[in-house]
Amino acid sequence: MTFISDPLFILFAGVVIVVGGIIGLKLHPFLALLLGALVVAIMTPGPKSIGERIALEFGNTCGKLGILIAMAAIIGKCMLESGAAERIVRSLLKLTGIDKAPLAFLAGSFFIGIPVFFDTVIFLMVPLAKAMTMRIGKNYLLFILAIMAGASMANSLVPPAPGPLFLVGVMQIPIGMMMIGGFLLGLLTISTGYLFARYTNRKWPIPLRDSMDARLEDIRTASLKEDKQLPPLWFSLLPVVIPLVFICINTSLASFSHTPAASSFIYPLIRLFQFLGDKYIALTAGGLTALILLARLKRPGREGMTAFVQTALMSGGAIILITAAGGTFGGMLQQSGISARIAEMTKGYQMTLIPLAFLVAAVVRTAQGSATVAVITASGMLSGMATHGHLAYHPLYLGLAIGCGSKLVPWMNDAGFWIVCKISNLTEREALRTIAPMQTIMGVAGLIGILIAARILPLT
Repeated sequence: MTFISDPLFILFAGVVIVVGGIIGLKLHPFLALLLGALVVAIMTPGPKSIGERIALEFGNTCGKLGILIAMAAIIGKCMLESGAAERIVRSLLKLTGIDKAPLAFLAGSFFIGIPVFFDTVIFLMVPLAKAMTMRIGKNYLLFILAIMAGASMANSLVPPAPGPLFLVGVMQIPIGMMMIGGFLLGLLTISTGYLFARYTNRKWPIPLRDSMDARLEDIRTASLKEDKQLPPLWFSLLPVVIPLVFICINTSLASFSHTPAASSFIYPLIRLFQFLGDKYIALTAGGLTALILLARLKRPGREGMTAFVQTALMSGGAIILITAAGGTFGGMLQQSGISARIAEMTKGYQMTLIPLAFLVAAVVRTAQGSATVAVITASGMLSGMATHGHLAYHPLYLGLAIGCGSKLVPWMNDAGFWIVCKISNLTEREALRTIAPMQTIMGVAGLIGILIAARILPLT
């Protein structure tokens, strides 16, 4: 292996191009990410041409996120325009009060993030954060970070999220034990993240900004409406609750699909909820519900509704392009062999296994961008030690350490980073200064908690 073909050098080159292009040269993120992906692809040989590989990764990311982002743009725009978001915010303030509203966002995103993918939680809750900020006039960054903290930790610690679900299989950890352990550790980590979010919100407050999908004038107009001008709470919640309920029921019923009883009267019901609970179908159902809500409240007419949807999709289209470019850059880094290179470097490393598991996941996450890939890679590497290593503690602690390590460090090669930036209207510099440190603090706090728990309560 020559120096130039070393995955570590390729990673360094990609980082310099993307970060330097966005922050130094002020390039549009879409161009900087595609340029970084192009350079990484040129330095990485492959069976297909460079253009084909880039197009394939770009298409894969669009295929995974395009419909979700488009439907989320429609849901968010409709909820703001119809006054549904304002109704939910007013009801939440009556329940918790202004001081505890950020805690409600933190807990809500964590619980929703257990059965629902991270990006879906961001799409559903950020419009509420914008409406809440307009209502109380402060704490926008705190709301965004609270949502981010809860959703991200649930995604990497608690099955049935894809990463933890793979982990419990290869490391032979009982899924119920992983769910309980991940839930308890999640409460610890999101608490530390929330403390950091409060500190950051005081030190670097970020205002609610105007955007195509959430114009400040529209949010302000909704905040001034009387209660009788807003839709009822049950109707306001439907665009969010329908996708959430469908996805949760599908997740709960999935275990029955292979049982003998499923071949009788239960099977058609399971098939129905498998269809409705698919995240693409569920978000589409939420989008259609949001359009019905808008039509009932504002009655814009056919032409007005078409123009409204077009405006929402224009905003969503820009997010899709940037997110897909970020996924392309991350995919090219994966093709460079960076995960295998990290595995080779840590193969003979005689560090204590829990910090080692944390470190491997953290390095893989930072190198290629995906928390799920980091969890899968690290758990695959350490599965032998977990199942045959004669550990002094339960392998659960190794699995939790991998989940915490996968939180470090989110930056521009992560599609989720771009989703948060563009949905919340944070700049890249602001996101690197707030989201990345918060994720790091939560991960390290989790590692400390795991080391203490493994010593006090080894579960063997």
